[in-house]
Amino acid sequence: MSLVYFFDYATVDASTVIGWGVMSSIFFSSIAGAGFLVYLVERAKKCLDFCATLYIVHLFICTIYGGWPASITWWVVNLTGLAVMALLGEYLCMRREMREIPISRLRSSA
Repeated sequence: MSLVYFFDYATVDASTVIGWGVMSSIFFSSIAGAGFLVYLVERAKKCLDFCATLYIVHLFICTIYGGWPASITWWVVNLTGLAVMALLGEYLCMRREMREIPISRLRSSA
């Protein structure tokens, strides 16, 4: 394992097996991130802001580590990951917000 796989845009390449592995890890991490949004953000309207901030920080670190991402594949994979994380996170948060609030059955009988 190396930081190259996380922060160097050159590893996101559709012509190599390692590139496909990196692309699938970005996709699966966006799905896992959507699951974490339910517990961290808890509001559907804040999901896009949180996801965009996370991917902007990732872009910043990638730029420092390996230079400005010049690969179209990198941009497509990361924007797709952002969209998947934001939309799935919003869906999961909305489902949690719409759950019924449990009411205690310990009311006094009048």
